[in-house]
Amino acid sequence: MKGRESGMPSETYWETFFNVEATLDILTGPSIAGNVLEFGCGYGSFTLPVARRTTGYVTALDIDPEMVDCVQRKLAVDHISNVLTDVRDFVALGSGVATGSQSHAMIYNLLHLEHPIMLLHEAYRSLQDGGLLSIIHWRSDIPTPRGPSLAIRPTPEQCKVWMAEAGFRQIESINLQTCCPFHFGLLGRR
Repeated sequence: MKGRESGMPSETYWETFFNVEATLDILTGPSIAGNVLEFGCGYGSFTLPVARRTTGYVTALDIDPEMVDCVQRKLAVDHISNVLTDVRDFVALGSGVATGSQSHAMIYNLLHLEHPIMLLHEAYRSLQDGGLLSIIHWRSDIPTPRGPSLAIRPTPEQCKVWMAEAGFRQIESINLQTCCPFHFGLLGRR
């Protein structure tokens, strides 16, 4: 099921919304031990940098074949071999990864989907005990140059409730103002 459309701008414009490396420094630290699951890889803005930080594999999923093709081309150019890509409706079909096989899951700009708790349950299922979920989403308390309509944007508080309902614990808000001022961040542990 394709999520409620927020539209993807051109890649050049998209990249202006994030300082990817600084964001990952805050959310993942300099390295990740184990596998990473990325829901909605888009242009691969976070995929390739995360692949360079992890000791395992990155499974990068997107429902849009053009986005997956874009990521595959970038992986080939950069000679990155630890990323598995898949065109997949992960809301309807799940991620396809084994239960407890991931050390980190990333849900960036997706929790405006119609069934966010289903996605959070799938992230929880995929993570090993103690595994980390990182979330980034467009803020709803300020005007932003892009993103879904304010009417469907969740607040950090709503996302925390959904995360807890899906089983996550040690849920905390992360200040991303220095690296992506139009977004909020959350972390939670399985």
